[in-house]
Amino acid sequence: MSSHHIVRDDQEPALIIANGAACSKELMGQLLEWSPLVIVLDSAMKRVAELGIKVDVLLGDFDRGFDPEYYKGLQYPLEIVHTPDQEKTDLEKAFDYLIGRGFPAVNVIWATGRRADHTITNITNIVRFRDTLKIVILDDHSKIFLLPYKFEKWYPAATPISLIPIGKAAGISTKNLKYPLNNEPLTIGYRNGSSNEVETDGIVVIEHREGNLLMMECFD
Repeated sequence: MSSHHIVRDDQEPALIIANGAACSKELMGQLLEWSPLVIVLDSAMKRVAELGIKVDVLLGDFDRGFDPEYYKGLQYPLEIVHTPDQEKTDLEKAFDYLIGRGFPAVNVIWATGRRADHTITNITNIVRFRDTLKIVILDDHSKIFLLPYKFEKWYPAATPISLIPIGKAAGISTKNLKYPLNNEPLTIGYRNGSSNEVETDGIVVIEHREGNLLMMECFD
Protein backbone atom coordinates (compact mmCIF):
# COMPACT_ATOMS: atom_id res chain seq x y z
CA MET A 1 0.00 0.00 0.00
CA SER A 2 1.28 3.45 -0.87
CA SER A 3 2.50 6.00 1.62
CA HIS A 4 0.43 8.94 2.70
CA HIS A 5 0.29 12.24 0.85
CA ILE A 6 3.55 14.15 0.53
CA VAL A 7 1.96 17.53 1.31
CA ARG A 8 2.15 18.57 4.95
CA ASP A 9 -0.70 20.77 6.14
CA ASP A 10 -1.53 20.77 9.84
CA GLN A 11 -5.06 21.94 9.06
CA GLU A 12 -5.88 18.58 7.49
CA PRO A 13 -6.95 15.79 9.88
CA ALA A 14 -4.22 13.55 11.17
CA LEU A 15 -4.77 9.79 11.07
CA ILE A 16 -4.53 7.34 13.97
CA ILE A 17 -4.43 3.60 13.34
CA ALA A 18 -5.57 1.75 16.46
CA ASN A 19 -5.73 -2.05 16.92
CA GLY A 20 -9.30 -3.13 16.27
CA ALA A 21 -10.66 -4.81 13.17
CA ALA A 22 -8.98 -3.76 9.93
CA CYS A 23 -10.88 -1.62 7.47
CA SER A 24 -10.84 -2.01 3.70
CA LYS A 25 -7.76 -1.03 1.73
CA GLU A 26 -9.94 1.46 -0.13
CA LEU A 27 -10.91 3.37 3.01
CA MET A 28 -7.39 3.29 4.39
CA GLY A 29 -5.95 4.47 1.08
CA GLN A 30 -8.34 7.43 0.91
CA LEU A 31 -7.39 8.56 4.40
CA LEU A 32 -3.66 8.02 3.96
CA GLU A 33 -3.67 10.09 0.78
CA TRP A 34 -4.58 13.30 2.59
CA SER A 35 -3.29 12.77 6.13
CA PRO A 36 -0.41 15.08 7.05
CA LEU A 37 0.55 12.88 10.00
CA VAL A 38 0.01 9.16 10.59
CA ILE A 39 0.20 7.75 14.12
CA VAL A 40 0.17 4.03 14.84
CA LEU A 41 -0.43 2.58 18.28
CA ASP A 42 2.20 0.04 19.28
CA SER A 43 -0.30 -2.82 19.44
CA ALA A 44 -1.06 -2.33 15.73
CA MET A 45 2.44 -1.65 14.43
CA LYS A 46 3.22 -5.19 13.31
CA ARG A 47 0.00 -5.39 11.27
CA VAL A 48 0.58 -1.94 9.76
CA ALA A 49 4.20 -2.70 8.85
CA GLU A 50 3.11 -5.87 7.08
CA LEU A 51 0.86 -3.75 4.84
CA GLY A 52 3.84 -1.63 3.79
CA ILE A 53 2.41 1.62 5.16
CA LYS A 54 4.80 4.49 5.90
CA VAL A 55 3.96 6.07 9.24
CA ASP A 56 5.27 9.12 11.09
CA VAL A 57 4.76 8.34 14.78
CA LEU A 58 4.82 5.11 16.77
CA LEU A 59 3.14 5.66 20.14
CA GLY A 60 2.39 3.48 23.14
CA ASP A 61 3.53 2.12 26.47
CA PHE A 62 5.74 -0.49 24.74
CA ASP A 63 4.90 -3.23 27.23
CA ARG A 64 4.92 -7.01 26.69
CA GLY A 65 8.42 -6.95 25.26
CA PHE A 66 7.61 -4.56 22.41
CA ASP A 67 10.77 -3.20 20.76
CA PRO A 68 10.16 0.16 19.06
CA GLU A 69 13.74 0.38 17.82
CA TYR A 70 13.08 -2.55 15.49
CA TYR A 71 10.52 -0.48 13.60
CA LYS A 72 12.70 2.62 13.69
CA GLY A 73 15.14 0.63 11.61
CA LEU A 74 12.44 -0.32 9.10
CA GLN A 75 10.88 3.13 8.71
CA TYR A 76 12.78 6.39 8.47
CA PRO A 77 12.11 8.94 9.72
CA LEU A 78 9.96 7.58 12.55
CA GLU A 79 9.22 9.43 15.78
CA ILE A 80 9.04 7.16 18.82
CA VAL A 81 6.69 8.42 21.55
CA HIS A 82 6.79 6.41 24.78
CA THR A 83 3.62 6.97 26.87
CA PRO A 84 3.79 4.75 29.96
CA ASP A 85 0.79 6.36 31.75
CA GLN A 86 -1.54 3.47 32.66
CA GLU A 87 -4.42 5.79 33.59
CA LYS A 88 -5.20 6.44 29.92
CA THR A 89 -5.59 4.24 26.88
CA ASP A 90 -3.02 4.52 24.11
CA LEU A 91 -5.69 6.06 21.89
CA GLU A 92 -6.36 8.80 24.44
CA LYS A 93 -2.63 9.43 24.68
CA ALA A 94 -2.49 9.76 20.91
CA PHE A 95 -5.25 12.38 21.12
CA ASP A 96 -3.24 14.25 23.77
CA TYR A 97 -0.17 14.11 21.52
CA LEU A 98 -2.08 15.68 18.63
CA ILE A 99 -3.50 18.42 20.85
CA GLY A 100 0.05 19.20 21.95
CA ARG A 101 1.08 19.44 18.29
CA GLY A 102 -1.78 21.84 17.56
CA PHE A 103 -3.79 19.58 15.28
CA PRO A 104 -7.49 20.55 15.13
CA ALA A 105 -8.85 17.23 13.88
CA VAL A 106 -8.12 13.53 13.50
CA ASN A 107 -9.58 10.50 11.74
CA VAL A 108 -9.29 7.15 13.53
CA ILE A 109 -9.43 3.69 11.93
CA TRP A 110 -9.12 0.18 13.34
CA ALA A 111 -10.81 1.43 16.54
CA THR A 112 -13.92 -0.79 16.34
CA GLY A 113 -14.49 -4.53 16.05
CA ARG A 114 -12.51 -7.30 17.73
CA ARG A 115 -12.69 -6.71 21.51
CA ALA A 116 -16.01 -5.22 22.59
CA ASP A 117 -14.53 -3.42 25.62
CA HIS A 118 -12.01 -1.64 23.42
CA THR A 119 -14.69 -0.65 20.92
CA ILE A 120 -16.99 0.83 23.59
CA THR A 121 -14.13 2.65 25.30
CA ASN A 122 -12.75 4.07 22.06
CA ILE A 123 -16.13 5.42 20.98
CA THR A 124 -17.27 6.86 24.32
CA ASN A 125 -13.96 8.42 25.32
CA ILE A 126 -14.09 10.94 22.49
CA VAL A 127 -16.50 13.06 24.57
CA ARG A 128 -13.58 14.10 26.77
CA PHE A 129 -12.07 15.96 23.84
CA ARG A 130 -15.16 17.95 22.81
CA ASP A 131 -13.45 21.33 23.18
CA THR A 132 -9.94 20.41 22.03
CA LEU A 133 -10.01 18.01 19.08
CA LYS A 134 -12.48 17.06 16.36
CA ILE A 135 -12.46 13.24 16.29
CA VAL A 136 -14.03 11.02 13.64
CA ILE A 137 -13.96 7.23 14.00
CA LEU A 138 -14.43 5.33 10.74
CA ASP A 139 -14.81 1.74 9.65
CA ASP A 140 -16.32 0.12 6.58
CA HIS A 141 -19.85 0.49 7.95
CA SER A 142 -19.93 3.65 10.07
CA LYS A 143 -18.66 7.18 10.55
CA ILE A 144 -18.90 8.21 14.20
CA PHE A 145 -18.39 11.66 15.70
CA LEU A 146 -19.56 13.86 18.55
CA LEU A 147 -22.23 16.36 17.56
CA PRO A 148 -21.89 20.07 18.28
CA TYR A 149 -24.92 21.59 19.98
CA LYS A 150 -26.22 22.58 16.55
CA PHE A 151 -25.43 20.44 13.51
CA GLU A 152 -26.45 20.97 9.88
CA LYS A 153 -25.48 18.85 6.88
CA TRP A 154 -26.94 17.88 3.50
CA TYR A 155 -27.80 14.19 3.08
CA PRO A 156 -29.59 12.15 0.41
CA ALA A 157 -32.94 10.64 1.35
CA ALA A 158 -32.90 7.33 3.25
CA THR A 159 -29.37 7.79 4.59
CA PRO A 160 -29.24 5.73 7.83
CA ILE A 161 -28.42 7.89 10.84
CA SER A 162 -28.24 6.94 14.51
CA LEU A 163 -28.12 9.33 17.45
CA ILE A 164 -26.52 7.72 20.49
CA PRO A 165 -26.25 9.62 23.79
CA ILE A 166 -23.30 9.14 26.10
CA GLY A 167 -25.16 9.08 29.37
CA LYS A 168 -28.08 11.46 28.84
CA ALA A 169 -28.56 14.17 26.24
CA ALA A 170 -31.47 16.59 26.63
CA GLY A 171 -33.38 19.11 24.55
CA ILE A 172 -32.87 17.25 21.28
CA SER A 173 -34.74 18.54 18.24
CA THR A 174 -34.34 17.38 14.64
CA LYS A 175 -35.44 18.40 11.16
CA ASN A 176 -35.67 16.17 8.08
CA LEU A 177 -35.40 12.84 9.89
CA LYS A 178 -38.04 10.14 9.43
CA TYR A 179 -38.53 9.84 13.19
CA PRO A 180 -38.25 13.42 14.47
CA LEU A 181 -37.41 14.57 17.97
CA ASN A 182 -38.92 17.73 19.44
CA ASN A 183 -37.07 18.98 22.50
CA GLU A 184 -36.75 15.41 23.82
CA PRO A 185 -34.12 13.52 25.85
CA LEU A 186 -32.23 10.36 24.96
CA THR A 187 -30.58 8.18 27.61
CA ILE A 188 -28.15 5.36 26.94
CA GLY A 189 -29.64 2.00 27.84
CA TYR A 190 -33.20 3.36 27.96
CA ARG A 191 -33.95 5.35 24.84
CA ASN A 192 -31.67 6.15 21.94
CA GLY A 193 -32.03 7.32 18.36
CA SER A 194 -30.72 4.24 16.59
CA SER A 195 -31.68 3.41 12.98
CA ASN A 196 -33.30 6.68 12.05
CA GLU A 197 -33.00 7.91 8.46
CA VAL A 198 -33.09 11.06 6.37
CA GLU A 199 -36.61 11.90 5.18
CA THR A 200 -35.86 13.74 1.91
CA ASP A 201 -32.82 14.98 0.00
CA GLY A 202 -31.67 18.08 1.81
CA ILE A 203 -30.33 19.62 4.99
CA VAL A 204 -30.63 17.68 8.24
CA VAL A 205 -30.62 19.79 11.40
CA ILE A 206 -29.92 18.28 14.82
CA GLU A 207 -29.81 20.43 17.95
CA HIS A 208 -29.40 19.49 21.58
CA ARG A 209 -29.28 21.63 24.68
CA GLU A 210 -27.07 19.60 26.99
CA GLY A 211 -25.13 16.36 27.27
CA ASN A 212 -23.07 14.46 24.73
CA LEU A 213 -24.67 13.08 21.59
CA LEU A 214 -22.91 10.89 19.04
CA MET A 215 -23.82 10.85 15.37
CA MET A 216 -23.37 7.59 13.50
CA GLU A 217 -23.64 7.75 9.73
CA CYS A 218 -24.15 4.11 8.78
CA PHE A 219 -23.53 2.20 5.57
CA ASP A 220 -25.02 -1.26 5.01
